[in-house]
Amino acid sequence: MSNSWSNWSGFVTAEPRLLASPADAGELGDLIRTAPGPVRVVGAGHSFTPLVKSQGTILSLEKLEGLVAHDAKKHQARVRAGTRLGPLMHMLQGIGQGLPNMGDIDRQAIGGALGTATHGSGPTLGAYHTQLETVQIVDGLGKVRDFKREGDQETIHAIGVALGAFGVLSEVTLNNIATYRLRRRKWVLPIADMLRDFETMMSEHRSAEFYYIPFSGYAQFIASDFSTEATTPRPTDDDEGSLRTLRRLRTGLAWLPSLRRRLILGAVAKVPAEDYVQDWLNVYVSDRQTRFNEMEYHLPFEEGPKALAEIIELTEKHFPEVYFPMEVRSVASDEFWLSPFHKRLTCSIAIHHDAANDPLPFMRAAEPIFRGYGGRPHWGKMHSLKAADLKKLYPRWDDAMAVRRDIDPQNRFVSPYMADLFGIEPSSFGIQP
Repeated sequence: MSNSWSNWSGFVTAEPRLLASPADAGELGDLIRTAPGPVRVVGAGHSFTPLVKSQGTILSLEKLEGLVAHDAKKHQARVRAGTRLGPLMHMLQGIGQGLPNMGDIDRQAIGGALGTATHGSGPTLGAYHTQLETVQIVDGLGKVRDFKREGDQETIHAIGVALGAFGVLSEVTLNNIATYRLRRRKWVLPIADMLRDFETMMSEHRSAEFYYIPFSGYAQFIASDFSTEATTPRPTDDDEGSLRTLRRLRTGLAWLPSLRRRLILGAVAKVPAEDYVQDWLNVYVSDRQTRFNEMEYHLPFEEGPKALAEIIELTEKHFPEVYFPMEVRSVASDEFWLSPFHKRLTCSIAIHHDAANDPLPFMRAAEPIFRGYGGRPHWGKMHSLKAADLKKLYPRWDDAMAVRRDIDPQNRFVSPYMADLFGIEPSSFGIQP
């Protein structure tokens, strides 16, 4: 009997011959050597691309979780790769540490977040992989390999964004900071003002992001800065209630756009401003219950406003069924070879579509706009690029592929999707152990 797997949104499904959950690096190595191939690894299934899909073996890291060790002076923590971000936040808080930055979802496993270049927002703040101090992987021959920043920095730059194809992460040491508090503010402003003042507003806070509400003409801006003030209550989130309202207006008034816009504007105008102080782990994350599919492209920072303006025009002229807000963030430049933020300050724009709807027409129409501004796709979010396209976007592409071949000489981690992504001939798939 076959096994069934699907990602969080339900858009990507698989029927692997084997679903397995190794308990330690030794068992993980045995499975890599002997399980039916291709061997792919899954964290929380929060990617929207077929990174995990395999007809061979899907390995879950759910048993490889927890804090291994920590250094209080250096604010470092060694954790197993299957540790979910939600529990990790509390583990770190308990030892006086904090992640320097986060996205707004805490369901991912740290291994998956590292492997797909998951990120938060802030022009001086890097994605999770920039925190790597040590990396332990199990390679395509089932051998455990350890790398340290001191002495192995080039290798860590090569494998830090791994896509589950540069060995399977088993443990990592993260460079964190001392636990901290943030002052979080949120307010609404016209999107025209936001685009005009984009560079200033995104740069004058430690962390800043905004959401554009389609068909409203308004954005919701969120700023977070360090604070030493006493904590104050965090307002109750009603993002899910807001989405339900936007969906109802979409469904009932799709062909009355002027009325829809007036009603959405009225609803947005009633959204109260927020201003509170909380410990870091009580600030970043929002509860995401409504399932969606997502495309996110990472553009040169200065191109963000122009690209977003085109995406808004496309959406409001041709896709009245879209109601999810568009998310705009910034990410610091880094040196990792397959990082979408490689050597450039980045503006990230994410578009979403209800999982109950076919996302492809909208995503296919938006993607040429992102690509026209030099965008690099988020590895875990919907895109159509293949090896020939990607090689043009990553200066160290060939170097990264050489490292990958060394780590996985038998192509055990190469599924058909990964072969398209990396330009590997089908005849060299690692199908059998």
